[in-house]
Amino acid sequence: MSLPETAVLPEGLRLVYDEGRLVLAGDEKLYGKPLSVDFAAGKAAHRRQFGGGRGQLVAKACGLAKGVTPSVVDATAGLGRDAFVLASLGACVLLIERVDAIAALLEDGLTRAAKEPAIAEIVARMTLRHGDAVASLKTLVEGAAFDPQVIHLDPMFPHREKSALVKKDMRLFRELAGDDDDAPRLLEAALDVATHRVVVKRPRKAPPIKGPAPQHVLEGKTSRYDLYVKQSLHR
Repeated sequence: MSLPETAVLPEGLRLVYDEGRLVLAGDEKLYGKPLSVDFAAGKAAHRRQFGGGRGQLVAKACGLAKGVTPSVVDATAGLGRDAFVLASLGACVLLIERVDAIAALLEDGLTRAAKEPAIAEIVARMTLRHGDAVASLKTLVEGAAFDPQVIHLDPMFPHREKSALVKKDMRLFRELAGDDDDAPRLLEAALDVATHRVVVKRPRKAPPIKGPAPQHVLEGKTSRYDLYVKQSLHR
């Protein structure tokens, strides 16, 4: 990618290098501290060491079980947090991100993480593609020569409650990504490409994405996974 030079950003936001890492920065009173991707420290490191392994909701939803480690396409990669969890548990993960600036942060984070001995092996299982999964999921997957057993979707859910407090880093993220109004089309594309299952992360009380009804639901405290199963991963 030729980013960050060509990234189109909302007014008041900028991509800059700070102490060797690419960060997305804006008014800290509104957006908080600059946003970057760091797989070696912070929340990612804590979750890798103490997150609960294959007992985590995302791992269960994606079918990671004893003796079963499917390949996963994270078609809404975002900052790569779920993808890193899955890769840390042994899965090969294809990350697809359509927002220029977010893809640039991901690429920078992966490049730096590959130089960290403690996680280099994990990052080697993560492949990034910059593109729109709604429009060209099949092409992106084929171009990466990737086996799409499971497709993981985490579309941005519209916040309609004016009183809802959104974390500052998510305000920054939303400023770039907006709401995923095309989520039904993304689900349709995922169901066409996945060989075994599609899993969709949703707020716990939110309705499913418009389209076919999920066959199974896994609920957590604040979120849930809707599962669309095409065939068993145990075959």
